[in-house]
Amino acid sequence: MKKLLLGLLLFTHLLSYAQDTFSIVAVDPVTGEVGSAGASCVDLFGLFSTGSEADDIGDVIPGKGAINTQAYYNTTNQNNARTRLLAGDNAAQIINWLVNNDVYSDPQKRQYGIAAITNGIANTKGYTGASTDDYKNHIEGPTYAIQGNILLGKKVLDSMEARFKRQQGSLACKLMAAMQGAKMVGADTRCATNGTSSLFAFLKVAKPTDTYGSPSLLLKVKTHDGDGVEPIDLLQTQFNNSSASSACGGTLAVNSVDKENYAVDIYPNPSSANVKIVHSSKVKELSYDIKDMAGNIVQKGKLKENISTVNIRDLLPGVYFLILNDGKTSVTKKIIKE
Repeated sequence: MKKLLLGLLLFTHLLSYAQDTFSIVAVDPVTGEVGSAGASCVDLFGLFSTGSEADDIGDVIPGKGAINTQAYYNTTNQNNARTRLLAGDNAAQIINWLVNNDVYSDPQKRQYGIAAITNGIANTKGYTGASTDDYKNHIEGPTYAIQGNILLGKKVLDSMEARFKRQQGSLACKLMAAMQGAKMVGADTRCATNGTSSLFAFLKVAKPTDTYGSPSLLLKVKTHDGDGVEPIDLLQTQFNNSSASSACGGTLAVNSVDKENYAVDIYPNPSSANVKIVHSSKVKELSYDIKDMAGNIVQKGKLKENISTVNIRDLLPGVYFLILNDGKTSVTKKIIKE
């Protein structure tokens, strides 16, 4: 009988265990990509985490959205959220359903972040139960939701949001930037003694054509408690070694040829034929590359005027990145081909 009771207790623990975390979910309604990233100070090599993966809390459903389930994580609640998303509920409707139908009638212990694409429109919603550990909160943006509990403070979530919004490039690039925003000792306060933000981290992005469970990009790392190794640094290394890193844009550095950053505008954008590229650089001739989402150069040329017309008629419909180069520095802008 004692063995049976112990087994039941362990089973219950595995179904619903503390996952104090900072994380982000986001969607790109233009490309249809959906993504999730996060980290936590949970030792996945520990007894009660056997079999757990670093990305378990993040559920990405191709073409539909992403759901992060944390605090007192429960797999049934997570599965129910996915079912509601597939049934056509928007993010707010899913949160409302989860709160009213919690598997143990205890939604105050849960935290959720949902970013969805419903009828082609991005929508988001976060939820932070009153019984989750301080500091706790969530942020809702037009295409993203950021959430966390047992945090160092509000600055963790604010920094993630700022880095996400500032980063140019693909959804994966923006998610990686958000994770860098949380790279501070004790971001999850339990990891302060380890000298890191967390013990594990993950990032994953699914394209609309991906099969569920096999996202195009899946990065995850886990470290031992006491190692003092920053998992977000390891995640960044994985990201840099992946094809996703080639789709990340940047802003001009201060050491531009004319010592000034220059503005760049593209119109019409989206376009099915020609785009006009307007820039304020004092450099007489700029070179440009147009790259696809995989980082392949699909077109290149020169801009000899501050207002130049570029023909993109031969490009397939989709999202591309225009990289302008003045010889020392570069700036990247998104182009959408209809």
